[in-house]
Parts: sequence; structure tokens; C-alpha cells
Amino acid sequence: MDTELRAPGAGLTAMPGTASELARTRLIDLAWNELTELPGWVARLPSLEELRLDGNRLRALPDLSGLDELRALHLDGNDLTAFPSCPPHLETLFLYGNAVRALPDGLPHSLRHLSAGRNGLTGVPGGLWKLTGLRSLNLAENALTEVPAAIGGLGALRMLDLGHNRLTALPPELADLPLTDYLYASDNGLTEVPEALGRLDRLAYLNLTDNRLTRLPASLGRMASLMELRLYNNRLTALPDSIGALGRLRELHLRGNRLTELPGSMAALGELRVLDLRDNLLSSLPGWLARLPRLSHLDLRNNRLRELPAELPALDRLDLRWNKLDGDPPVLRRLAEQGCVILR
Repeated sequence: MDTELRAPGAGLTAMPGTASELARTRLIDLAWNELTELPGWVARLPSLEELRLDGNRLRALPDLSGLDELRALHLDGNDLTAFPSCPPHLETLFLYGNAVRALPDGLPHSLRHLSAGRNGLTGVPGGLWKLTGLRSLNLAENALTEVPAAIGGLGALRMLDLGHNRLTALPPELADLPLTDYLYASDNGLTEVPEALGRLDRLAYLNLTDNRLTRLPASLGRMASLMELRLYNNRLTALPDSIGALGRLRELHLRGNRLTELPGSMAALGELRVLDLRDNLLSSLPGWLARLPRLSHLDLRNNRLRELPAELPALDRLDLRWNKLDGDPPVLRRLAEQGCVILR
């Protein structure tokens, strides 16, 4: 028998083959079928290294702890309510979009990637924070109310998603993580973020949208690798001057706050391409906007603008809707002649 069984999206309602026929199989991909159960013999396939069962209708699994060779298990989008013991050398476990209320206590130390979002978890086993080889962790869209200080022990973590939970605080120990790719903490109940967050100086993407933040720590400016910062739908009335130190920042999303002005330090954001200021309380714009050499998209919808600066950068798109500008500012004619799309 072939060492691979691939039949994704084939409309299968039962597992094809037999234990003897699949004894040498290393990869089984039956994602996006109509499977409601797995035969018990799947848990005894001696050569199986990767099992892909995303998007089926599985409600339970046999005990897979005997699959010594299994390295990757993909179970996103099923109907699982529990997860049995893990295979001992598993490296990738994807459980997103099930109804698993509790993760197993014995998660293997070999685990590198864990996705358990959208499961209704109210907590996770303490052993999770001891998985020092874990590189990506998705706990989004659950019902978590706290993250313990022990998270700081995940010394290899590069990507962390805690969005869409019920968190009211982030532990300072979060800054001990070597995060590089992204940190999501959107749609929680955060009223502040710890000053220690500034130590995440290798992080490229930070998302703190849809919280209750009224201020940002001055340490924000030490996050020197940030390329995208999303802060919309908070309660910010001002930005720290240190934001101007984010020399690699390309996108800054600030819509839905209570900003009345922008700090002059932002004139140093020479890599900024996108600036979203929609739904704030700006009554004027600073002249230094014209000195941002790479700014191409500027969203100013629903502020309190009556006039514009005499100069603006060579934009590709400018959105001014739901302001009440006086007259027809000459700067708009010049931008239109340069090919800028202007909405007003």
C-alpha cells in the first residue's frame, strides 16, 4: 500500500482501507469529509507520522497515545468535546473550532505548535506553561479570564494569540517571551498593558484592539521591531511621545479612540505607509504629516476637521468622509492631479 492516503473533500463517510492495508502509511489526509468516527485500529498504525482530519464531524477519538511516530495531528473544525491522551512525540496539535472544554494534562514536551482556539476553554492545565519548546500558541476565542505568570517560561514562543477571551490584565512576565511574529490580545477587557511590554523588542505585529485601554506605556517606544500596531476601538485620549521611536512601523491603526491631537514625535515615523485615524476627535492635523515620505493611505473619516494643512504627502488614498471641511482646500486639487483617490 502507498505510504500516503490523500482524499480531502471526497465526501467520505467512513475511513477507507484496513489496518493491514495502511500499516506502512505515513500520512493520512481525509480533511473536509463527512467522517463521524474513526475506527479503533487507526490508533495502532505503526508508521503514521501525520494525520489530517480537519473539517469533519468527529465527536470523539480513540486513544491515540500509542502512535509513537505521529508528529502532526490536525483536527480543526470538528465536533470534539474531549481530547484523549496525546501521542508521546507529537509536535503539532490543531484543535481550533471544536467544543473541547479541557486540554489533557499530559501534553508532550515535544509539542511545538498548539492551536486550541474557539473551544470554550476556561483554563488550561499547568503543564502547558512547561512546554519550553513551544513556538506558537493559539488560545483565542475561549473564555479565559487570566493568564498566569508562568507563561513567561515558554522560552521558545514566537507567536501568541490570546484574542477574544475575557482577560482583564496581562502579566508582566509576558515580556519574558521571545515573541517575534505576533501578539494578539484583542477583544478582551484590558484597561492597561504592563510597562514591561516594551521589552518585546523583536515583535513585528501587536494587536490590542477592542479593549478598554485609556493609556499606553511609555515603554512602547522600545518595541523597535514593530511593523504593524493595531489599537482601534479603545479609549485612548493621547499617545505617548515614545511612539515616534518606532522607526520600522508601517501601519498604525487608531480608529475608534478619543484622540484630539497627535504627538509631534510621530514626524519621525519614516516607514509609515498606513495611518488610520477614523472615528476620533481631531479638529486639526499637524503640518508634519507632509514630511512622512512613505505615507500612502490616510483615513480621517468622522473626525471634527474644518480645514487641512497646506501640504500633505503624496497619498494614494485619502478618506475625509463625515468631516465638515470649509470650502475646497487647494491641497486636495493637487493630490487629485497626482492620482490620489479622495473620498469626502
